[in-house]
Amino acid sequence: MKFNTKTIHGGQKPDKAYGAVMPPIYQTSTFAQSTPGGHKGYEYARTHNPTRTALENALASLENGNYGLAFGSGLAAIDAVMKLLKSGDEVISTNDLYGGTYRLFTKIFENYGIKFHFIGMENAANIEAYINENTKLIWTETPTNPMMNIIDIEATVAIAKKHNIMLAVDNTFATPYLQCPLDFGADIVMHSATKYIGGHSDLVMGALIVKDKEIADKLYFIQNASGAICGPMDSFLALRGIKTLHVRMQRHCENGKAIAEYLAAHPNVEKVYWPGFENHPNHDIAKKQMDDFGGMISFVAKGNDYDQAIKIVENLKVFTLAESLGGVESLAGHPASMTHASIPKAAREKTGVVDALIRLSVGIEDVDDLIEDLAQALSI
Repeated sequence: MKFNTKTIHGGQKPDKAYGAVMPPIYQTSTFAQSTPGGHKGYEYARTHNPTRTALENALASLENGNYGLAFGSGLAAIDAVMKLLKSGDEVISTNDLYGGTYRLFTKIFENYGIKFHFIGMENAANIEAYINENTKLIWTETPTNPMMNIIDIEATVAIAKKHNIMLAVDNTFATPYLQCPLDFGADIVMHSATKYIGGHSDLVMGALIVKDKEIADKLYFIQNASGAICGPMDSFLALRGIKTLHVRMQRHCENGKAIAEYLAAHPNVEKVYWPGFENHPNHDIAKKQMDDFGGMISFVAKGNDYDQAIKIVENLKVFTLAESLGGVESLAGHPASMTHASIPKAAREKTGVVDALIRLSVGIEDVDDLIEDLAQALSI
């Protein structure tokens, strides 16, 4: 089944009760049993819910996985992966990653004796130097947030397999429309489904997709035991969002390309980060592992000035100044004071997240209106 068809039908069947085409919202906390333990596959909604099951099946189908798990947020999904580890284990992570992930790693799990190495992964060979007998997980994003760095999934998989280490890939920016890390051999794919999967800025959700049953069983246990699940209404909204993922992503990519090229040619813009440019680091790898280059862009205006960056984002009118990304509407953010504020200044600036950096999530509006908006904000 081709991807565009999978967004509509993948993992989905009409509801058994009345043949509903869209899975019903099973807004219930518990399910009747005929005898203790005698039920129709559902006993308590923290463990399973039919609406969530439908979503998890759809997620597995999109990523070419065998098992999907949906959580109350992207960070809840990451938290579940970290609970596969124990004190004394070590994790190698990219040094350019979402600030909330960095905060979870350093402020929560370091307290439980897990050691993290944050390194540049643009050259996958750099990973080898940090591997030892305690290394149990490699955590990466590609493209990264917010510098749009491209990490070679296939090369990273080869290193992970060589040393019998799990590899998890945050695929939020790319979505399965652009790349499927499991196809390259990754063990776990993670999404902040709040973003492109939902696509309408109306839910908060996380997702994990895997192929291996042993890993899936451990994650299902953690999901149920820790209880950080999503509700049936949010599951329904995510399912509805998935139905249009392919058409939304096509427009995100088209608009993203036009905006990136406009910014790159603008006299008041110093630097643009977008993996579709031939001079973008690892552009050839992006071409190899992605089907297009997405709608996420970061840039620095001429002068590299904090106050100027704030003025630009405050004066945008079609782009909304807000946290998050991946919705149908275009959003602008200032990573240093918003999404990445939890990362110490010295650490984030080493990766390029300077005070003047602006991150754009290019939506699906008319691109001429978006360009006109950027033009007026950059001229102030």
